[in-house]
Amino acid sequence: MEVLTLLLSLLILLSIVLMSWRRHKKRLDLPPGPVPLPLLGNVLQGNTKLYESHRKLSKQYGPVFTIWMGSTPAVVLCGYEVLKDALIIHSHQFGARGSMPVTERLSKGYGIIGVNGERWKQMRRFVLTTLRNFGMGKRSMEEKIQEEVQHLVQAVEQTGGELLDPLDLLERSVNNIINFTVFGRRWDYEDKQCLKYLNITNSLIGFIRSPLGVTYAAFPRIMRYLPGPHQKIFQDSEVLTSFFHEQIRFHWNTLDSDSPRDLIDCFLIKSNEEKDLNESEFCTENLVHSIQNLYVAGTETTTNTLQFGLLVMLKYPHIQAKVQMEIDKIVGSDRLPGLADRAQMHYTNAVIHEIQRFLDLVPMALPHMLTEDTVFRGFNIPKGTTVIPILGSALWDPALWKTPEEFNPGHFLDEKGQFCSRAAFIPFSAGKRICPGEGLARMEIFLFFTTLLQKFAIRPASPTDTFNLGILRRAFRKKGLFYQMRAIPRTCTEEN
Repeated sequence: MEVLTLLLSLLILLSIVLMSWRRHKKRLDLPPGPVPLPLLGNVLQGNTKLYESHRKLSKQYGPVFTIWMGSTPAVVLCGYEVLKDALIIHSHQFGARGSMPVTERLSKGYGIIGVNGERWKQMRRFVLTTLRNFGMGKRSMEEKIQEEVQHLVQAVEQTGGELLDPLDLLERSVNNIINFTVFGRRWDYEDKQCLKYLNITNSLIGFIRSPLGVTYAAFPRIMRYLPGPHQKIFQDSEVLTSFFHEQIRFHWNTLDSDSPRDLIDCFLIKSNEEKDLNESEFCTENLVHSIQNLYVAGTETTTNTLQFGLLVMLKYPHIQAKVQMEIDKIVGSDRLPGLADRAQMHYTNAVIHEIQRFLDLVPMALPHMLTEDTVFRGFNIPKGTTVIPILGSALWDPALWKTPEEFNPGHFLDEKGQFCSRAAFIPFSAGKRICPGEGLARMEIFLFFTTLLQKFAIRPASPTDTFNLGILRRAFRKKGLFYQMRAIPRTCTEEN
């Protein structure tokens, strides 16, 4: 028995030594980085800790460095110039999606986000085309968003200026934009089915960001079979996909090819058109998981941006007052704000952009992967290497922003007070893998934000409440942001 134990121990030790030797050999050919631990690599740093330490690591190793997730290396990119070089100038080499074990288990190789090659090209082209045809940037989608904002305004009015947690109402309202786009309808804010699916979505996103989710991403082959709360997350996600299947069956039974109602109808029509093409990707699996990708990604990010935006208005009442003065001047009180107003609302547009910059909601882009052996910034990086672009390193780059650590709408205003865009403003990423829902998200944020400020004065729950935005913006990377406020109905002239 002792001999068997000794042999087993030697075998384990030999395996660790062999793995360490192989990793050391790989490290010689990759950009430098922190020394990985045996078996674990740099996984203890996790996503959040990597983002918090990327400045220190980039100072020590340069703007291109390597970390290890278990036995898998990942090249990290920091700084706007490096990001532009990789994602835009060398978009062909850096344009593939890297491994995302959680997404791969959920989507089974289908959908938009976690796929590559012809499948990704066809699905992305379809989604972009469909969103444009259904009004991304056009009047029809604008009207639908305005209609939903009115439902939100009514719900806020019902609070009578009493304490309000904005997260619940914002989440349900933003989710209805996705519901309309995908399913052709909205749900009541108290609909139990809708709330159940939102809870499943929130649990999934929370898991991905948690230490358990980071561990799963580093060791998917082991974690897939280990018991734990992550197993329930995946089980609950099947409930969500069952709902999508149900909606697809309803659409098949009621489809009018001459009058598509939503994204599902458009997909089914395209599927019929290409049913005899072997290379077509318009199958049920791709539809289900494309819906899943849109449903998960399309609600949380916009909701959190609006929630943080209202918090900024609580923190800086003088900025709120200036935005409301501009709304009163350009829009007035007899109609809702529209997209055509945005070009004249320079200060409001700057505030919205600064909210997104300062919040830095998605500091790390989804992983990319090199499509071929590439010489980049003096390093020979092999095909198939995972690449992690740190978007926040551009949004908070002190060389590009006057006061990156402070909330400053002046970052997006020229000397005449006119709105000016900034190349380093890349909250939706850049290049081939830029978020396909960027246009829709920008519409939603502008219309929701301006309408809420047109109708309400945003006040803290208590006059003594204080907010540290630098700390609170990080809450989204952990358990989320929770606060209460009061929304006091206003007239167009009361704060002038």
